Amino acid sequence: MRQIILDTETTGLEPSQGHRIIEFAGLEMVDRKLTGRHLHLYMHPEREIDADAERVHGISLAFLEGKPRFAEVASQISDFIGDAELIIHNAPFDVGFMDAEFARLGLPPTVRQCAGVIDTLAMARDQFPGKRNSLDALCDRFDVDRSNRTLHGALIDCELLAEVYLWMTRGQESLMMDIEPEAGAASSGLPADFVRKPLKVLRASEAEAAEHEAYLDALDKAVKGTCLWRKLAADKDVAA
Repeated sequence: MRQIILDTETTGLEPSQGHRIIEFAGLEMVDRKLTGRHLHLYMHPEREIDADAERVHGISLAFLEGKPRFAEVASQISDFIGDAELIIHNAPFDVGFMDAEFARLGLPPTVRQCAGVIDTLAMARDQFPGKRNSLDALCDRFDVDRSNRTLHGALIDCELLAEVYLWMTRGQESLMMDIEPEAGAASSGLPADFVRKPLKVLRASEAEAAEHEAYLDALDKAVKGTCLWRKLAADKDVAA
């Protein structure tokens, strides 16, 4: 699966008030691994930047002099996000700005140009209700190093969000399971007299068991409690 970790910086908070995108960043991830491919652009907004916004991201209008307008880079952005799932922290904000920029050019909205949008802020609120779920707070929760982040910048925020997203979704990797076929399901094609030999059970070595426990310790730390694996093991011991 191709995904894009995406972030923008803007001249203000409301696209409905004519505020514009001044920085776009996207990191490509395929099958949960960053590929090294990215798109990072600065754009001249053709308007002033609110003082409060400039204090957050540190991008001045003077810095943007000579940079392309959104119309000049819109095709690059569309090509980059095309057919990818977008991962965005507080997605309505960034998607709202991108939709406003695309609309000015008569282009389709973001959701029609990509394969879907994941809002990591909504995910975090589901996983950690009642807690702070800003990107900074999530970095602290998952021990993601943000020492190089002094101001909000689209590219560094994407790098941090990629690590946070992988931590938040670590339990979603698929597991191989034996499932009994349903009645009427197609035959496996094995002979009727086929007898499966008993499977050889390989016990974990002490080193492997220690490595497994260390991994579970890391999961406990990530969820600030007891991970599901240990809860199931405890329930099994009680039932026994």
